[in-house]
Amino acid sequence: MLVTLVTAALAILGTLLGAIVSDRFQERAAERAVRVGHGETIRHDRLEAITALAVAVSDHRRTLWKRGGAVLAQDTDLTQALRTESQATRVTIARALVTMRVLITDPVVREAADRMITLTYAIREGFDSAEALDRARQEAIIAHDEFVDTAARYLTAQTA
Repeated sequence: MLVTLVTAALAILGTLLGAIVSDRFQERAAERAVRVGHGETIRHDRLEAITALAVAVSDHRRTLWKRGGAVLAQDTDLTQALRTESQATRVTIARALVTMRVLITDPVVREAADRMITLTYAIREGFDSAEALDRARQEAIIAHDEFVDTAARYLTAQTA
């Protein structure tokens, strides 16, 4: 009778221990899934922020370049219309930059973004000649490409 009782007690303890271990494994798997999901969401949001900023700067650069051409052609109506458009694209840059800065604190990415924006805004200084306008535009395009490359390296490092 004692042997039966001991056997039953061991069976119960084994079942309980198995349930506890199984529960702990399931809990850890669920935590891991949440971490992976959260990481993917953050990565997606960062990619969206980078893309939004790059697109906004491209739109502003194009608008400023057209505006510079209108200034050089002395087309006041087109210049005024493009001034209004460039103000709108500048607001879009500000919004996208805030989003990117909230999601990405890496100083190298931020520096590349600042350089891209600064050189894009500098296109206005090229309104005195076609050569200066084209040179300023090319510098802004190069800074844009450098920002995209820097951001891509940052995102790649985050997933490694």
